[in-house]
Amino acid sequence: MQQSRRIELLAPAKNVETGIAAINHGADAVYIGAVQFGARQAAGNSIEDIKRLVEYAHLFGAKVYVTLNTIIYDEEVAAVEQLVAELYDAGVDALIVQDMGIAKMNIPPIPLHASTQMDNRSVGKAKFLAGIGFPRIVLARELSLKEIRAIHDAVPETELEVFVHGALCVSYSGQCYASQHCFDRSANRGACAQFCRLSFDMVDAEGEVIAKGKHLLSLKDMNRSGYVEQMLDAGVTSFKIEGRLKDISYVKNITAYYRKKLDEVFARRPEYVRASYGSCSPQFTPSPEKSFSRGFTDYMLHGDKEGMTSFDTPKSKGEYMGRVKFVSRNFFTFTGKEFNNGDGACFIASDGRLKGFHINRVEGNRIFPQTMPQVESGDELYRNYDCDFERQLSRPDAPRRMRIDLSFGETADGFVLHGKDESGMECSVSAAFEKQEARTSQHDNIVKQLGKWGNTPFEVGDVRVEFSNEWFVPSSLLSDMRRSLCEALVGKHIKDYGREDMRLLDNAIPFVTEELDYKGNVSNSYAGAFYKQHGVKSILPAFEKQPVSAAAVMFCKHCIKYSMGWCTQSGEKHQYKEPFYLVSGDGKRFRLSFDCKECIMRVVAEKSYKNTGPI
Repeated sequence: MQQSRRIELLAPAKNVETGIAAINHGADAVYIGAVQFGARQAAGNSIEDIKRLVEYAHLFGAKVYVTLNTIIYDEEVAAVEQLVAELYDAGVDALIVQDMGIAKMNIPPIPLHASTQMDNRSVGKAKFLAGIGFPRIVLARELSLKEIRAIHDAVPETELEVFVHGALCVSYSGQCYASQHCFDRSANRGACAQFCRLSFDMVDAEGEVIAKGKHLLSLKDMNRSGYVEQMLDAGVTSFKIEGRLKDISYVKNITAYYRKKLDEVFARRPEYVRASYGSCSPQFTPSPEKSFSRGFTDYMLHGDKEGMTSFDTPKSKGEYMGRVKFVSRNFFTFTGKEFNNGDGACFIASDGRLKGFHINRVEGNRIFPQTMPQVESGDELYRNYDCDFERQLSRPDAPRRMRIDLSFGETADGFVLHGKDESGMECSVSAAFEKQEARTSQHDNIVKQLGKWGNTPFEVGDVRVEFSNEWFVPSSLLSDMRRSLCEALVGKHIKDYGREDMRLLDNAIPFVTEELDYKGNVSNSYAGAFYKQHGVKSILPAFEKQPVSAAAVMFCKHCIKYSMGWCTQSGEKHQYKEPFYLVSGDGKRFRLSFDCKECIMRVVAEKSYKNTGPI
């Protein structure tokens, strides 16, 4: 009989409170940043907080991963080694890493996951990472189902973590240097300035303006909720939600939504089972449209590039509601879904910009804004703040609970309570008590009192009462024994949690190339030594250590020519003279280079550009 494959829903955590909320809403694992060296510099957490999150997660067999996915400088190695030792002692299950220098550092045997920042998009790269002992690879967001399946077939024993929801980087992760080039803020050092969300003019080689003030590198948000079963069958082990900078309501909503989606598949497909224990009862109906969203795309999961872009705005539009019908002095009418008093709404104004407003009150199809916006008849309306939904999300979380089956029996000098929860963990507690025959049956009261688990990690399933006689049992004794059993089980879960120790293999299998330029992101001597051990003969420093003039600063599967309808394979011819250029608001100019064979667009840094005349 084929063994069921354990499947993980992996949620982001900005802080410990968000991490606990993610677990309470169905996450099998959470990923969180420590005080340093995470790819979201603004989302750091203390060792004490991480330890608290670990203890809570481990109650349910859920895991905690810490992001250590920046490139590291030589002078930081000692700090990295100390941090990893502290995270290991805190019980963290794995580290998500980018810099291969960590393989040469003096660290404890904590499992390492290969971050998507390593640019994991080929079978060859996956074979190499599996060959040196990575138990998990976080794949590039750009891969199709076919490509994911090919990697799984090549490394079937290696876990594949794949993004399923959230904001998208337009450049291959780890291959974006625009923020460093323009603002001296490295995306590979956790300080991305979100260059891709800026507006640009697009001009041709003769200076003719093709597009003006558009967010030409901005993408919609990923939503692959309709394809989780296909992703499972392609070999995905961990479904990852993006968002370590997102607020707690976003994490609750999106986690609960994907928990429901996965559980629906598990109910039909016994070959897949969830990776942790405990049931979740969200106090709302999950709906991804009601959280931060630029619109949704499955992002090339099926190999196409349709409907990926968000050229009008990089901001959240939220849920599409309908259209403006009639505009009056202090209200307007609309047709579509129902708004609520206190909602936030937005629209694309005639100048092409996203404008927002607060709804004071709603009367039928009449909207009375707090301040009247410049809406026009026919404008599309979106709701980017659902007042009622946010109120539901703000309610206290329902605790996550594991089923526990109980048996209550007698001993020579008292009573014993035994419990076994759904994870297989079991404990017994005994209490000395002088037994007395009861005048009436005690069964119903025993069952009632033992069922009161309140705000604990457990909910009672079956209760068996096994007496040789009808003994009197005070309710106070039952309550004390129930509390003692709860404490014993919680303590045992924490004490007996089995984290797997693991080190990378010290071998010399060849890397996928013998040459590394700045895109290899080698920023310390440890990483250099690692790659030399694996046959790399030429190693250039990381862009952050040695900037490259006229370099490609972004490598994108997104193609502006395709989005304009000018794909050389399937689109129409255009009237403009190439090459095309993007011009930022501060005059910086970037040449667009199109590799149609590999289907990659490169954004190449050029000299400053102050006008729209010929080059």
